[in-house]
Amino acid sequence: MVKAEQVCKSFGALQVLKGVSLEVGMGEVMCIIGPSGSGKSTFLRCINHLEQITAGRLYVDGELVGYRERGGKLHEMRPREVARQRRQVGMVFQHFNLFPHRTALENVIEAPIHVNRVKKDVAVARARDLLDQVGLADKADAYPLQLSGGQQQRVAIARALAMNPKLMLFDEPTSALDPELVGEVLGVMKKLAAEGMTMVVVTHEMGFAREVADQVVFMDGGVVVESGPPSEVLANPRHERTKAFLSKVL
Repeated sequence: MVKAEQVCKSFGALQVLKGVSLEVGMGEVMCIIGPSGSGKSTFLRCINHLEQITAGRLYVDGELVGYRERGGKLHEMRPREVARQRRQVGMVFQHFNLFPHRTALENVIEAPIHVNRVKKDVAVARARDLLDQVGLADKADAYPLQLSGGQQQRVAIARALAMNPKLMLFDEPTSALDPELVGEVLGVMKKLAAEGMTMVVVTHEMGFAREVADQVVFMDGGVVVESGPPSEVLANPRHERTKAFLSKVL
């Protein structure tokens, strides 16, 4: 579902990604861990072309992301074509980014109606079902300010799912939450994983990674230091840098 080949990303003179290569199979959950500033979130944003890569290739479901390749050269896609690709990838951010002037239900139906041209009654029925799935059926008419952080994040997950994505990206979805609210968001994510959703999750929640991930990737300094099943990377890491990081977080 995701294939990265030597992906590089620079911001001016600062090289944030230095040749990241990895693959995520359909239905797999990949958790990316590592210290702050290691390039995890930047890589995630490159997957749906919120950041343009500087070098390399990124594919989602076999399609080159953000570019067309002709004669061995990459040509930037038009914004409309990028938007079409992006519709197939749901993204949940650290800060929930809900529309504050819209209810939970209105937040969830906005994109299906205006982007996918879904009829309102169909979008509303689907949104109510999704809010029920994330445990918020009774909060459909609540505004974001009336919801806890954990509830807002669950609305954000429902909103992403409303577009029927083939891939879900989570950028530290629990890091802005009070500790007692983390479990309710991780519970929704575990359910998604059990239902076979392909997911790439940047996270500091090692328990979640151990329980749910098919692959754990440890990044540091813009490169993949180590990757493999959680039983290897978390329980028996090979690299000293991985061991040092895990000794501080486990």
